[in-house]
Amino acid sequence: MNAPRLCYTTPQYLCRGTRSAMDYEAVIGMEVHAQIRTESKMFCGCSADYASATPNSHVCPVCMALPGVLPVINQRAVEATVLTGLALGCDIPEFAKFDRKNYPYPDLPKGYQISQYDLPLCIRGHLDIDTEAGQQTVRIRRVHLEEDTAKLVHAGDSSLIDYNRAGVPLMEIVTEADLHSAEAASAYLVTLRTILRYLGVNNGNMEEGALRCEANVSLRPLGTESFGTKVEVKNLNSFRAVRQAIDYEIDRQRRLLDAGQSVTQVTMGWDDVRGCTVFQRSKEGAEDYRYFPEPDLPPLTPSRAWVAEMRATLPELPAARAARFVEQYGLREHDARLLAEERAIAEYFEATVAAARAHTEPRGVANWLLGELFRLLREHACDIDQCRVSPEGLADLLGLIHQGAINATVSKQVLEEMFTSGDAADVVVRREGLTQLNDHAELARVIDRVLVSNPKPVQQYLDGKQSVLAFFVGQVMRETRGQANPNIVGPLLKDRLEKQRNR
Repeated sequence: MNAPRLCYTTPQYLCRGTRSAMDYEAVIGMEVHAQIRTESKMFCGCSADYASATPNSHVCPVCMALPGVLPVINQRAVEATVLTGLALGCDIPEFAKFDRKNYPYPDLPKGYQISQYDLPLCIRGHLDIDTEAGQQTVRIRRVHLEEDTAKLVHAGDSSLIDYNRAGVPLMEIVTEADLHSAEAASAYLVTLRTILRYLGVNNGNMEEGALRCEANVSLRPLGTESFGTKVEVKNLNSFRAVRQAIDYEIDRQRRLLDAGQSVTQVTMGWDDVRGCTVFQRSKEGAEDYRYFPEPDLPPLTPSRAWVAEMRATLPELPAARAARFVEQYGLREHDARLLAEERAIAEYFEATVAAARAHTEPRGVANWLLGELFRLLREHACDIDQCRVSPEGLADLLGLIHQGAINATVSKQVLEEMFTSGDAADVVVRREGLTQLNDHAELARVIDRVLVSNPKPVQQYLDGKQSVLAFFVGQVMRETRGQANPNIVGPLLKDRLEKQRNR
């Protein structure tokens, strides 16, 4: 029986900002479990799209482990795992196999999990991450393929089991113990999530459990090489939880060591409500799982030709794409990283640049995406692939601005209407009567009305307060519903006011 769930302290960051009796270095390794986006489960034909399904409706004799059934390997899951390994610079061995990992938990209907142990699909990779201390390379030990477990729902003294998730393809990506802070661990997870989404193998949704991570945390005296006793921290379902749980666990272990106590190798869970780690179970070792080769599945023997074909399908990854955006389009590094972070946004940007090439520089396109379009996407909780403004539509809007048909103020209004209705920019401009007002005579009449209505600011200007001119420009824009051309309004206003001065 598991021990009670004990909270190991009350203050969340007791030692932050203080000096221990001894200085320690944190040593952190990450294990990330990523559900693979496939239509069916790992070893059967049940639908893997279980998120909104009735509990225990996506099950069959195979994933429920009924007698006399045999598993069949999901080819798409193998391809996705190898593709991920290649993106992480891994070697793809010519021989891999599945193993049975035995432990008697109720979330495994078979009583064991089909996984990979000593001969995984991908080994010896790396991932470069950006941290506050600069760029760091994190070594990837392995990427292996397995099946997910069922979902347990604890309700009072009872636990309910939903087997819809059992058997869904799952990648496990394991690092070496190369990380030394919660900030670096979070940066690693963010970068890895971006790559998985780029590849299309995982949706990156941590809240729904499609991407789950565990941190192995230990401390050692600063300047030493041998590892301390590691503690595995589970239930990390957000970037915030990763940072807080690792910081908390570092402080917990530091307090134990400073008090002359030892750290025990256990599995802890992160309690987000109480803000502390809680004991879950004693840590199992490989011998506890009693691994042995899965007798019902053949080994995997990826040919070099097939691996080369998979490598050829790799998309341009975020870091490389951001560097190209800086080089090819002259973007600022910060803007390039933002635009390259999501594959769909990067492709939208480049499609808009191509469509607007005749009249708008890439930097101008980037400014509109990162500014107004991103604002609308956030306000409407909308992804770029759901946006009703196509790249060509945005390019047309920028063309109207370039032609002087509309000004910057009105163009934002036009974009909002395009975003809502899906109509083209010129259609919105005609329908709403938003064409830019360039007629000098008409603008002069508007200016005269504004000056007559504001005698006090007029006198302030005549007394030498030049800044009042901006007030008058704003009043003219309001009178014309933002349609006045500010490049014409400014000089006309100044001319009218100077004439009054010279009377």
